[in-house]
Amino acid sequence: MTASPTTLDPAAPDSGAPHPQHSQQQPTRVREVLRDPRRLKTEVLAGLVVALALIPEAISFSILAGVDPRLGLFASFTMAVTIAFVGGRPAMISAATGAVALVIAPVAAEHGVDHLIATVILAGLLQILLAVLGVAKLMRFIPRSVMTGFVNALAILIFIAQLPHLIGPDLPWLVYPLTAAGLLMLVALPRLTKAVPAPLIAIVVLTVLVVAAGWRVPDVGSQGELPDSLPQLLIPDVPFTLETLRIIAPYALAMAMVGLMESLLTAKLVDDITDTHSDKTRESWGQGVANVVTGFFGGMGGCAMIGQTMINVKESGARTRLSTFLAGVFLLILVVALGDIVGLIPMAALVAVMIMVSVGTFDWHSIRPSTLRRMPLSETAVMATTVIATVVTDNLAIGVVLGVVCAMVMFARRVAHLTRIEKVWETDVDGDGSVDIRRYRVIGQLFFASSNDLVYQFDYAGDPETVIIDLTDADVWDASTVASLDAVQSKYAARGKEARIIGLEGAGAERLERLSGNLGEGH
Repeated sequence: MTASPTTLDPAAPDSGAPHPQHSQQQPTRVREVLRDPRRLKTEVLAGLVVALALIPEAISFSILAGVDPRLGLFASFTMAVTIAFVGGRPAMISAATGAVALVIAPVAAEHGVDHLIATVILAGLLQILLAVLGVAKLMRFIPRSVMTGFVNALAILIFIAQLPHLIGPDLPWLVYPLTAAGLLMLVALPRLTKAVPAPLIAIVVLTVLVVAAGWRVPDVGSQGELPDSLPQLLIPDVPFTLETLRIIAPYALAMAMVGLMESLLTAKLVDDITDTHSDKTRESWGQGVANVVTGFFGGMGGCAMIGQTMINVKESGARTRLSTFLAGVFLLILVVALGDIVGLIPMAALVAVMIMVSVGTFDWHSIRPSTLRRMPLSETAVMATTVIATVVTDNLAIGVVLGVVCAMVMFARRVAHLTRIEKVWETDVDGDGSVDIRRYRVIGQLFFASSNDLVYQFDYAGDPETVIIDLTDADVWDASTVASLDAVQSKYAARGKEARIIGLEGAGAERLERLSGNLGEGH
C-alpha cells in the first residue's frame, strides 16, 4: 500500500519538519486536517481501528507482566494520549508492549504492583535524561541490514503472537473459517473501496455474524476483565529510600533503554514509509514524559508499538497526531462505556487483522533469491543475526544490539582486509657512496583489526640497516596501531637497525605522537 504524503507537523514550528534540501515531503498541520473532511474521516476511523486492536494486546501484555489487565489498558490509554502531544513522530502509536512487559515482570512478581509503578516512573525520568544527553543520535550507528532484520523479526513476532488464538485442543473449529473470512475481506476490500478502513469493516462484519448466529468462539471478553471506571491519579506506596532505588533502578534502566530503542526504530520505519522526517530527540523525551504520566495513573508503562503503528499508517492511511490521540480516547470509551459490546468482538477478527499487519510489515524483497545473490554475505549475516536473536529471545533490544555488534565485526573485518603493505628497494646516495634502503609503503586504515598482524609483515633479519615505513597512504586510529608500530621499531632496534616512520600528517600524526607518548609512560 502506498503511503499518503500528508503528515502532521509537531507543535513546534521547526520540530519534525524536514530540512529544505531534503526530498521528503512537507507535513500537514492539524488545522489543515480538521478543514479537510476526507482526511479527518481517515484519522478518526484509523484511531478507532487501532483502539480495537489495542484491547487484546494490552490485556495479553498485562498477563505477561503478571498484573491486572486494567494496568495494561490504562497504560495504552495514557501513553497514546500523552505521546500525541509530546512525541516527535506523528501517527506513531505508543502503548503497553510485550518488550516492556518482559523487562518489568520480575518487579511485579517479587515486589508487587507499587514497586512496578515506581519502576515505570523512574524509567520515564531516565528516558528524559537520555534524550537530553543525545541518545537519539545513536540511531546513525544502526545499519540498514539491522533495520531490515528488526522489521522482519517484528513481523515474525506479531505472527507468532497470534498462534495461541489459532492453535489449541479446545479451540472451536469455527475460528478457522472466521479468520479466513477476515483475511479475505482485508485483501479484497481495499481493491473495491478505501472510504472505510478494511480492518474496521472486517471487525464489524465478523462480530455481527458471530452474535447473530450465536456461535461460541473466543472473544475479547474472554481475554480478561475490562475496567469499568476511569484511571485515577496516584502515588506508588513504596518507601522513598535508597533500598527502593536499588531494587527498581536496574529494571527502570533496562525498560528505558528497551523502550527508547523500540520507539526510535519504529519512528525511523514510519519515516521511511511516509517519506517524512521526525524529531527523534523529541520522541525520546516524549516517551519519557508519557511513561511518567502513565506511572502516576497506575499504568504498566510502554513504548511505540510496531503492529498498531502499521495498522494506523499502512492499513488505515493515518498521518497525524489526531489518529494517535483518538486511538487512546476511543480505547478508554470502548473499555469503560462500551465494554460489554467490545467484549463480543471475536478474537478471530483481530487475529486476521494482525496477520495482515505481519505480512505487510515483513520486507519480502530482502529474502528474494535475486536480492540475496546481490547482497554481500556479511549484510545477509547481520540481518539473519538480528532476526534470529530477536525471535529466540523475544526481546527486540537484544536482537538489535547483537545485530549492531555483528555489523561492527563484519565492517572491521572487511576494512582490515583493505589494508596492504608494498615493499620496494631504494638507493640513497650520500658522500660515502650508495646505501641500500628498504621502504615499506603501508596503504589503508590502521586500527585494532588491521594492525594486529602488522608486526609480522617486516623482514627484520633480511632488511638493511635503514628501513623506512611510509604511512603517506595510511591513517592511524587507535593505540593498538601505535603499539604495533612501536613493536616494529623495537624489533629493528634490537638488531642494530633503524626504522623511520614518515608520511603521516594532520590528525593521524598528532594521534600517533600523543598515543605513543602515553604508551611510553605506561611502560
